[in-house]
Amino acid sequence: MSNTTKRIEGAVEETAGKVKGTVGELTGNEQLQAEGKANELSGKAKQEAAKAAERAKGAVEEVVGSLKRVAGAVLGKDELKAEGQAGELKGQARQEANR
Repeated sequence: MSNTTKRIEGAVEETAGKVKGTVGELTGNEQLQAEGKANELSGKAKQEAAKAAERAKGAVEEVVGSLKRVAGAVLGKDELKAEGQAGELKGQARQEANR
């Protein structure tokens, strides 16, 4: 399952938990309120876990890109250097998008 799917599932669970908690509050049902809060927090945790995984992937992409860029510079291979720079930027963007 992709991290995007996990984030969506987490958002759905969070929203459902908020609804359930509100229904519990409106009906005076403390059990329903507690279950709603638990679902909401579980959904938030799933979203954060998916974002952390994406940040880790971004960090790996950035390091691999940096290595390729340096290797390209040392070997005088402009194509490898450019590929490395692109990888670095892609990794940085992935990390930033998942903060």
